[in-house]
Amino acid sequence: MLAVDEVTIPEHVYGYPDVAFGGYVAGLLASRVADDAHLRVDFRRRVPVGTPLLVTAAESGGYALTDRDGTVLVEARGSAVTIDLPPAPTWERASTHTEAALPTRRPTDCYGCGSYCAPGKGLRLYPSVLDDRIVAAWTPDAELARPDGTLSPENVWAALDCPGGWAGIELLGMPRTGAVTAALTATRFAPIRAGEDYLSYAWPIGAHGRKFTVGVAVTTADGSPCALAEALWIVPRSTSGAGDPN
Repeated sequence: MLAVDEVTIPEHVYGYPDVAFGGYVAGLLASRVADDAHLRVDFRRRVPVGTPLLVTAAESGGYALTDRDGTVLVEARGSAVTIDLPPAPTWERASTHTEAALPTRRPTDCYGCGSYCAPGKGLRLYPSVLDDRIVAAWTPDAELARPDGTLSPENVWAALDCPGGWAGIELLGMPRTGAVTAALTATRFAPIRAGEDYLSYAWPIGAHGRKFTVGVAVTTADGSPCALAEALWIVPRSTSGAGDPN
C-alpha cells in the first residue's frame, strides 16, 4: 500500500479514554474514497488519539489507516448497505422524548453522546429507548459545520456509530462496557446541515455470542433519509479498562 498523508485524531475525539471514536475514524477514511456514499469500514485494532498515523491507498481502490510501523488499524472499501430503512418516529414524539430523557442520562464526555462536550467538541446526540428503538432528536451545533454549513464525513459517520452501541446495549443485551465497533457499512443519501433538525434512530438486527448487529439511520425531521448504516459491534475477550461505548 502507498502512503497518502499523515493524520492525527484530535485528543477530544474519543469514546473510551485515549481510543479514537470509531465513526469519526470511519468518516476520515470515507472522505478520501471517490464513492464515499457506499462504504464498509472494518476496524482491526484500536486507534489512538493524539498520535500521528498514516492513511494509505490500496490497489483495490480503498484506503487503510496504519500506525508508523505499517500495522493496519482500519480498512475501508466500497460496499452497499443491504438492510431496509424502517419508518422514522415523528419529530414531535422524538423531541419530546429526548428532552424528557436527557436529565436521566449519566453525564460523559463521549464524542458521540457526551453531555459534557462543549459545542463543536462532540456531536451532543443523546439517544435513548423509545418503544423498540433507540431514538434522539438532534440539531447539530454550528461549530460542527464546514464553511458550506454541512457536516464533514467524519461527523456524519460518527452520528451513525454511537446510537448503534446503545441499541446493542439496551435492546440486544450487549454489555454496557467493553464493546467496540468492529465494522460499519454506510450509505449516504443527502447532506446533514448544522442548525437543522434531524432524527437519529437505531434498531436491533441480531446477536450471536460476542457479536451484535444493529441498524442506524439519520433522517430529516419529516423522515426523509440522510444516511443509513449497518453496524457490527463486538465484545473483546478482554474488556479491561473499558468505559462508555464509542
